[in-house]
Amino acid sequence: MGHQCKNVSLWYTFGGGSKLIVNTSPVVDPSVSLLPPSPLQLSEGSASLLCLLSGYSPQGALVSWTVDGSEVKNGVLTSAEEEKSGRYSRSSTLTLSKDLWEKGEEFSCKVSHNNANHPVTFRKSQCEG
Repeated sequence: MGHQCKNVSLWYTFGGGSKLIVNTSPVVDPSVSLLPPSPLQLSEGSASLLCLLSGYSPQGALVSWTVDGSEVKNGVLTSAEEEKSGRYSRSSTLTLSKDLWEKGEEFSCKVSHNNANHPVTFRKSQCEG
């Protein structure tokens, strides 16, 4: 029951004006890119992957991370959404120990937006000659 009340208050705080904008603005999928850790950072003993979401509408994109298919919650830092000309962007960083980075093979940033998933995967084997 409490859940419904929360939704109702959220609806009102959202405000009439912005509700109209959301209804009329087209749904635009985020463009998602995933950047692997730099060699410099790896030499210092940790690894950060950066997931960048940009140019999407409406707001409300969520980011989750998986390593080799298992969801990871530790070491995740996701920024607040920023709005520019009706389009939103945000970034999320996953920081792993060098040990976890070396054990893992497949690192995925999964973006959920407007009931659709946009996964981007980085495989270490792709960049090792």
